[in-house]
Amino acid sequence: MFHWNINPEIFSYGFIHIRYYSLLFMLAFIFGIYLFNWIYKRENKPIKDLDTLLVYMLLGTIIGARLGHVIFYDPVYYFSEPVRILKVWEGGLASHGAAVGILVALYFYTRKRPDQPFLWLVDRIVIGVALGGSLIRLGNFFNSEIIGRPTHLPWSVIFERVDSIPRHPTQIYESLAYLLIFAFLFFRYKRLGAKTPRGYLFGWFLILVFGFRFFVEFLKENQSAFESQLPLNMGQILSIPLVLLGIYFLIKKQAVKEPKKKGT
Repeated sequence: MFHWNINPEIFSYGFIHIRYYSLLFMLAFIFGIYLFNWIYKRENKPIKDLDTLLVYMLLGTIIGARLGHVIFYDPVYYFSEPVRILKVWEGGLASHGAAVGILVALYFYTRKRPDQPFLWLVDRIVIGVALGGSLIRLGNFFNSEIIGRPTHLPWSVIFERVDSIPRHPTQIYESLAYLLIFAFLFFRYKRLGAKTPRGYLFGWFLILVFGFRFFVEFLKENQSAFESQLPLNMGQILSIPLVLLGIYFLIKKQAVKEPKKKGT
């Protein structure tokens, strides 16, 4: 059993507040820049496009994650006073919304860049997204949020800022899982390179990330009260179609790789 009572703020002065979550969120994008600098050089893509890609990714992630939380977890609260939607600093970001936001942003980014097709780009983006997810869940741990259900396992954590109950450190479970998924995707890409079948890494990302997310939700406390009335919580409900989409891409990839033989 481990007691956790870290101040989520690293530094504050006046209106300036630096939190572990914010730092880890930005580190995710910094690592992503280095990763894509390597990928673009490896595949002879224009490095100058990375600045624009970063802007699209930032906007897609933040807007998508915020709207995902607003729409799926607490629409009544936010739509009763829409100005609250803009108060991102008060918390409330949803990873499923971020996934959709990133895909929409990349679609618009690739429309003017025929040398970087949508699926080509998404296959590579998900490598960095998996690493980013690992860092962001670590930030959730520092914030003592998205906590697990009570348990008496030897590695349980008491989040003293929440209560005195030992709980599953589900943020750490997810952080470690996403780190392993990052390693899998990275080494698959390193091996295949430009020969990576379109949609292959994207499919694996959806299956592994949201498949794990579906099962780890059984160990989490619900984020909204209405979820207790559902057979599955909102995180699980939103994960199912994404896992199915991942399966579709892997089946499609396999069908392209091994076409059906015609009869003689």
